[in-house]
Formats: sequence, structure tokens, C-alpha cells
Amino acid sequence: MMIVDKVFLEIFNNRIQATVEEMANVVLRTGFTAFVKETGDFGTYLLSPTGETFGSPLETGYNLSLGIPAAATIQSVKDWQEGDIVICNDPYATQGMVTHLPDMHLIKPFFYEGRIIAYGMCFVHSSDVGGKVPGSVSPSAYDIHMEGIRIAPIKLYEAGVLNETVQRMFLDNSRIPEQNLGDLRALMAALNRGEQRIGELITRYGVERVEQGIEQLLEYAELKARAIVSDIQDGTYEFWDYLEKGPGGYPIRLRCSMTISKSDIYLDFNGSDPQVRASFNIPTHNQQGHYMLVPALIRYFRTIDPTIPWNSGMIRLVRNYAPPASILNPEPMAAVGARAATFIRLMDVITGALSKAQASKVPAAGAGQACIVMMAMTDANDGKKKVGVIQPICGGSGARPMKDGIDGMDFAVGHLRNIPAETVEAEMPVMIEHYGLRPDSAGAGTFRGGSGIELRVRIRTPDTVMTARNMERMEFQPWGRLGGGVGTHGEAILNVGLDTEEQLGRIDELLLQPGDTVTFLSQGGGGYGDPMERDVQLVLKDVRSGLVSNHQAFERYGVVIRDSELDEEQTRVERVNKRQQETKDFNYGHTREKYETLWSDEMQLALVNALNNYPLALRDYLKRRTMNAVEHRFAGNASLTPHDIPEMMEDLRQQIGLQ
Repeated sequence: MMIVDKVFLEIFNNRIQATVEEMANVVLRTGFTAFVKETGDFGTYLLSPTGETFGSPLETGYNLSLGIPAAATIQSVKDWQEGDIVICNDPYATQGMVTHLPDMHLIKPFFYEGRIIAYGMCFVHSSDVGGKVPGSVSPSAYDIHMEGIRIAPIKLYEAGVLNETVQRMFLDNSRIPEQNLGDLRALMAALNRGEQRIGELITRYGVERVEQGIEQLLEYAELKARAIVSDIQDGTYEFWDYLEKGPGGYPIRLRCSMTISKSDIYLDFNGSDPQVRASFNIPTHNQQGHYMLVPALIRYFRTIDPTIPWNSGMIRLVRNYAPPASILNPEPMAAVGARAATFIRLMDVITGALSKAQASKVPAAGAGQACIVMMAMTDANDGKKKVGVIQPICGGSGARPMKDGIDGMDFAVGHLRNIPAETVEAEMPVMIEHYGLRPDSAGAGTFRGGSGIELRVRIRTPDTVMTARNMERMEFQPWGRLGGGVGTHGEAILNVGLDTEEQLGRIDELLLQPGDTVTFLSQGGGGYGDPMERDVQLVLKDVRSGLVSNHQAFERYGVVIRDSELDEEQTRVERVNKRQQETKDFNYGHTREKYETLWSDEMQLALVNALNNYPLALRDYLKRRTMNAVEHRFAGNASLTPHDIPEMMEDLRQQIGLQ
């Protein structure tokens, strides 16, 4: 389709953007749960008749939505009528449109003279949809039945009439039915507002021009994205990174070979680990350009060209392959609740691959987590059961090629807002004792990473249950670029400073009593460039602001500060002594480098390839047993090669007596 009237297209784009932003503000202002009205974990979108996202908010709510595979869900409803609203949250029935159960979706068709012009779609992350833990997301869940109620696409409203049975089924299976009903009504209000605005556009411009505008917006975004990709040198760029403490305590690897060919991108995830007996799986169904696979790309496009329309046309040029029964394409009914941890790490993987292609345009790794801290208790003051989010704990972003990272917020999860301490304390019987930036957490560099966060919560009511999903980078640190240092890893500490102090590591479900405190220390972003090239005045400013200690200013930057004043002469001497002899493209930190001394890329590829020869039911078990056997032999100074893996794995299979 040729874009003829560019003036109209710009006006139309602005009106569509205003519509989805207005829809999002309706949800923000009328939602009930803190995770909606404060954190902003919801989305409002406009879909073409074929299911492509042509309108998505940038200012409010969840904006990593481009590439939502909505076509299968839309087509599963055979008799759309005016006034229909479909509800669903099942990742498998929707074929990857939904990716975990708390994301409750509504879809409404927008009609004109008997035909569908567009669809409105929205979701909220419900703070509870049942399941084994308050908040419904537990890393240790091993099938989806443990994660809450599943609703395949079904009409909540049919021709404007509420199906009370469907609504009651959803609400009865939640710990917070009143709040969930409030959030649902907020979504319905947003859909009605979107329908109203699209109707006004049709009245103003005519239905044919609106239909053409929808398709041309998508095409225009595709053309602009292709122009950006055309400037990247053709080639294949490989990168991998890890989730920590998968089943058996072993890391879970995500691996991508990104091939650039003219203006096309192909993402090959061969070599990523098999699906796990835990909830880190992402149910993409290998949908092309799936929205959980492409966020790093679309953010890169938008950074290079801020004028590109924010719609799914940007990902038409992306093709991908996620192997069946892998962590990025699991078989039903794998658990998927903590898939956000995986998709955040996947952003690091794609960012790393882009870094190899565009070294001067892509930042170092950020904190790499969005730890959602939730609590459930019976409030001793009023006797009410309460479930709510305390805070999304992110960390610093990675340093950029031209400036420092952002303190307290990683690029990967920039859509999440913090919850004011006053709001938390008003709604939940807890006390926020400390909430601020974490000193000495940022990776050093010519440009330093963003600083992490420190949060301490004091419990005030008996038998409080805390969950903290998506805690990552507790061992493997955010990597630095081109001589930059790694960011500091995360920590969680019980009763810091007391005799009962305990390092908690990753939290799944924790029972707490009055007087207990839990302190979260999140990661700083990786640094970019040689720290000895950093402007000494910037180091001095960081010391004076409390982000960097005198000791770390000396150790990391060679800057000598006494009584808040710079010793220029001694600094010059120290910087000469500390200057790096060799600049690493990527600085992964000691823990990862030690791990890969044994588990090289070749060894891990051999492991995954060998596992593919066995039934899915055996793979997670054989992975754990084989890695344990390999590490035992390695500790005994045995010589090992990738060719030893298949034989060792087969020996282990035979030991359990299966054919």
C-alpha cells in the first residue's frame, strides 16, 4: 500500500496515540489495586481486524506490547456481536497472547454498520487469581494448575448482557474478589472510551479513510524500522545470559543467534535450555515477533528514530525460532508465572547481540530484575484479609555510550512505577523503614551504571506471608562494556543488624512475624568505558551525594578524596598506576567467568543437544544429573570435552531403568 497523504497519517497517528493514552488513564484513575493505580501494570491497546497492535500507550501502563499474537484469540470467537466483551487469561488457549495467569485480558469489537473496524484490548495484572501462594506467582510452581484459575476466551458480555456465571467463577477463585471486580470495571470503562473515540474518527474522516489509516500506520512503522536495520552490518551475532538457581540449583541459559540480512532480523534461540520444572517458561508458541521476544529491538528502533509510530509494524521484519519444549516455547501445561524474569533476561541477551553489531549505540546491562514484593496477612487492627504489592524493586540501568545509567530504574522495566511509602503504609499493616538508592552498587566506567535500590520493610502483624518473585542477578552481575565494571549483585537480608540476621537469597514464600524486617538491596547497572577516563568532577559529585564512598572512588576510579575535597595530584598518580592494560568488550564478573571455565558455550550446546534425544519428561531430571556428574568429574581433575556429555547422559538414563 502506498502512503499518499502523509499529513493525514501524522494527524491520524496522533489521534490514535491520544486514544490509547486516554484509555490508559481511565484504568489508572479508576483501578482498584495498587499494582494498577500506582505501579501501572496494565495495558490498553487498539488492534486491527487481523489482530495487529496499531495503537499502544507510551506514557501510561505497560508499553512492551508490540507483537501481541491476538489473531488466534480473535478467530476463536465465531460470532462476534456489538456489545460483546471476551475475557481470558489462559496462555495455552490464547496461543501466547496471554503469557501468565494474572494478566486478565478483555477484548471488545468496535463495529461500524455491521462490520468490525477494530478491536479494543486491555489487561490488568491482577494481584491475585488464586493458586498456591498469595499473588499467584511462585518460582517453584511446576505446572500451570498451581498458578490460579485459567479462563479460555469466553464472552463476559454477550450483546451487552453480562454473563454473571463467568464473572462469579473468576471472582470466587481469587483472594481479593472486590478489588478484582473494580479492576475489571476499569478495563471495561477504558474499552468503552476507545470505542467512543474510534467512532468519532469514523464520523470525522469516514470509515474507508480510517481503515486505510490503520494499515498505513502499520506499514509506515515497518518502513522506518527497516531503514534502521539496513544501517546495521549484515552478519550473525551470538550472545547468551542466565537466570539463576533453576531446578537443582543450576543456571538456566538463554541463547540467541541474531542474523541481520539487509532489513530483516532473524532470532534463533537454539541452544537455549529446555523448559524447566519451575515457572520461568515463556509460552510464546513460537509466534513470529512475539512481544516477549522483541522488546529490546523495538526500544532500540525508537531510540534511534523517536518519530517511528509505536505499533506492531515495527516487528513485521522480525522472524524467530524458539525450539519446541524449550524455556521460550514450552509444552502445555508448563508453569509460566515468573516468566517476567526470563523476558527481562532475554532483553539483556538481545541487547548483548546488538552490542556486538552496534558497539557505540547500545548500553551495558542493567539490574536485570523487576522483583515484585507482595504480602498477605490478616490485619490485626480490623480483622480483614489483605493481599497487596509492597513495591516493585528494580535497580539501576546500564551505562550508555555517552552518559551514565539511570539510578533506581532499569531500561528493561521502565514502565513500572514505584508505590509511595505513604500509600503502602495506609493500605497494609507494614512500615517502610528505609527506601533509597544503594551506595557503591553501580558498575564503574567512563560512564557509570545506575545505582540500585535499598528497601527495608518492618512487619507489624502476625503470620504475614511475603512473596518476592523475579529476584535475579543475585550471583551473576550486570555486565559492563568496553572496559566498564560489573554492577553489584542483589541481596535480601532478614533482620539486618540483629542477632537473627540471615541472608535470604531468592525469596519464594516467607513467613514473618511482628518486628521482623526484610531488607532488599537491588543491583546497580554495568559501567561503560574505562573508569580511569571518567571525569574526576563527576566522581567527586557522586561521593558528595552519597552514591560512591571514598574507598570505592579510590579503588574503582583512582580518585583520591579527603574531607569531601579532591586531591588532584595524588589522583593523577593513582590513575596512571591503575590504568587498564587490556580492555574487555564484555566484563561478566568473576562468578560467571568461573562458571564458564567448565561450562563453555560448546559444553552447554552439547548438553542441550543431548537432552533433545530424550522424552520431555526426562529432560529436566537428566540435565540436573548430568551437570552434577560433569562437575564431580571436573572437581577430580578429569579431562572433559563436549563429546563426553551424550555418553554420560545415556549412562544416567540407564541407571533409572527406563527404555
